[in-house]
Amino acid sequence: MINVQDEPDSNPEAELEREIRQARKFSPQEAIGRLAGPGAMKGGSPISPQQQAANAVEVWIRANVADPDGAFKTVMNRHIKGSALLLENLDRPMSAVAAYCRRILASDQLLSEVVREMDVEWGRAMDERPHFAQEGRPPHPLDPYTSESVRMTLSEVLKRVSS
Repeated sequence: MINVQDEPDSNPEAELEREIRQARKFSPQEAIGRLAGPGAMKGGSPISPQQQAANAVEVWIRANVADPDGAFKTVMNRHIKGSALLLENLDRPMSAVAAYCRRILASDQLLSEVVREMDVEWGRAMDERPHFAQEGRPPHPLDPYTSESVRMTLSEVLKRVSS
C-alpha cells in the first residue's frame, strides 16, 4: 500500500502560516526564533536573570523606601543595579539590598560619598544648588540628605528587608 501524504498546499495550517509570513518583514529576531525552533521559549524568560533581579530590587525600593524627593531611591538603585552584590545574589536580590545597606552603614567614608551623590542627584532633579555637608559645621537646614538622615533611612531599609 502506498502512503499518500497531503500536499503542503492542501494543509490549511501551512497555508495560513505561509500567508502570515508573506505579510511581515523578515528580521534578525525572527531568524533566531526560526533557528531555535518551535517552543524554544516555553517556560523561559527573554529577560536575563541579572535584569530580573535588578527589576525586583527597583520595584522593592520604589515601594518600600520613604524618600519624597527621590534622590535616595535613585542613587541606591543605581549602586545596587550594577553591583557585584547583586550578581552574587541573583536568586535572592533582597540580600543584595541588605548587604548594600550594611556596607554603607559600616563606613563613614562610604556614607559621606553616598550622601554627597544624593545631594548632587537632588540638585539635578530640583534644578537647585545642592547643600553639601561641610566639616565642623551643622548641616544646612534645607538639606534633605544629611549623614544622619541617610543613616536612619538605610537602617530602616535594612530592618524592612530583613523582616
